[in-house]
Amino acid sequence: MANKKISSGTVHTIPRDLRKALTSDPKALALWENLTPLARNEWICWTTYVKRSDTRKQHVERVVSELKEGMRRPCCWLGCTHRTDKAISPSVQYMLSKKSKK
Repeated sequence: MANKKISSGTVHTIPRDLRKALTSDPKALALWENLTPLARNEWICWTTYVKRSDTRKQHVERVVSELKEGMRRPCCWLGCTHRTDKAISPSVQYMLSKKSKK
């Protein structure tokens, strides 16, 4: 099942760990495929943006569980800063500047 085509985001491709989690849960995979490319992109970025491997594992698990709970995008996420099709909003720039000072 690892070769099954799974839709990615607008900027990010789906990472191996998230692909594995989604292909092991048919309901989560169906919900994933029903998302817009921008929503999938947000989930992928939210999953891969973290620095620690244990946090990333938790994020992968949460993608599956939160999709099944009806969430279509990650909660409390600033959004993908890797998109080049739009400028980063002033509020996100402010939050990113605060984060970089820590």
